[in-house]
Order: sequence, then C-alpha cells, then structure tokens
Amino acid sequence: MTRQSTARDHPPEEAGEDTSFARGLRILLTIADRGEVRAEELATLLGTPASTVYRYLRTLTEFGFVDRRDGRYLLGPRLVIGGGSNVTSEQLIRIADPVLRALVAETGETAVVMRRIGTSAVCLHQVESPQALRVALEVGATSALHAGAISRVLLAYAPAEILDELLSRGLERLTPNTPDEVALLELLADIRSTGLGRSEGESITGSVGIAAPILRNTGIVGSIGVVGPKMRCGLTWRARTGPLLLEAARAIAAGLEDEARPNGVTTSGI
Repeated sequence: MTRQSTARDHPPEEAGEDTSFARGLRILLTIADRGEVRAEELATLLGTPASTVYRYLRTLTEFGFVDRRDGRYLLGPRLVIGGGSNVTSEQLIRIADPVLRALVAETGETAVVMRRIGTSAVCLHQVESPQALRVALEVGATSALHAGAISRVLLAYAPAEILDELLSRGLERLTPNTPDEVALLELLADIRSTGLGRSEGESITGSVGIAAPILRNTGIVGSIGVVGPKMRCGLTWRARTGPLLLEAARAIAAGLEDEARPNGVTTSGI
C-alpha cells in the first residue's frame, strides 16, 4: 500500500533516544490532553520519576509554558489561545471523531484535527482515507504553523506575538510551494476573511489541503481539515469540500457547547 506521510522518524512518544526535548514535549502534550494534572499523576502517566517531572515543570513554568494552580499544572500564558484552551485535547478528540469519519465518507480523503502548542501545530487525531494512495499525518507529531492549510488556520487566529516570533526566526522552506512572508500574510488575511485555509504542496509535495477553524465565542479551539493527493483533489472536489469543513467545524463547536451545558441539551451534528 502506497502511503504519503508527514510522520517524523522519531516522534516524541516513540523516540528510541529519550532526549531532553522529547521528555519536555511529552509533559506539555500530557498537560494539554488532561487540562490540569498533578505532578505525581504526570510521573505515573509517563513512567518518569517524580523528581525528574518536577525539574521539567520548574523549567517550563519559568518560561511561561506551564502554570501552577492549587497544586495542579496547566498550560501557561505563552500557550494559552483564548477561551478555547479550556477545552482539553481529550474532549476535542472525542467530539471530533464522528465528524472526521463523516468527512472521510463525504470526501474520500484523510480528515485531521490539529491544535496549536506554542509555535507549532500538533496533530491530535485523524481518520485516514480508505484509498490505497493517501496523505496521512502522524498523531502527536508537530509541524510548522506557516505551511499547510490545517496548521496555518491555527496561526491565523493565534496571538500576534506568535506570528511575530515566527517571522523573526525566518520561515523554513519545506517545499518550493512553501509561502514566504509576503504570501503568508496574504493567506492569513484570506483565512480570516473566508473562514477557510487552502494549500497545495506546501509541506508535502503533490498534496492538497483545506481547513477551517473550530471557534467558540471565547477563542479558537483547534483546526479541522482534509488532505489528499492532488491527482484526486481537483477543483470540483475543492469546491465541495470547503462548505463541508465549515459545517464540520460548527458541528464540533456545537458539541463542545453541548458538553458545557448542565441540562444536556444537544444540537445536531454534521
């Protein structure tokens, strides 16, 4: 089976060499998944000595990536993305899963949910296309915010300082189609205007992506998108997929609102 992928050779949760960076990223991802968690729980979940976890938490707290509240740790001010950050990754995955499956059935291509952590996009969950030749990401892997529709939607609604930091570093060119600074600013404005992000071959040559933000009235929660090979994703497919993604994003946002309501009133999905 032929399969295109953006998988890192050694994503943090599978890395053969347990680097300091990988351990720190695992702690951040676990806090994002749980919403709030005690250091002792982190040590148990990760199979890491509590003393080591505390050492990483101190460093992450100093840099503003983690905050401490009533003995529990949560994402800090550098990673907060508005009210949407109150939604845990577990909630987002659970509510998004049936919506992603419906998108795959409708579009024939891989459907993905991402979330921003710092200056990177993280693939939280995906439902792969049933096609033998497909584009698929790696769950848990990080990717650049400026390249690819699903990542760039997150950047479009991120705090201004996130964009400033990316531009100050210089934008990595992943393929010949990766946007430069001028093109990126135009693409971000288009996302905020239309509610949709689009890309072609920006991080994976020969791929097409379309994405929409998952928004609540308090901020962005994540992004949802569909990716597939260019050979199948022509203009007709793109015109049909855009509205489906807008509807899918609204369905997930409605599901999150339903969970927040104490009376359990629900709304219809995609």
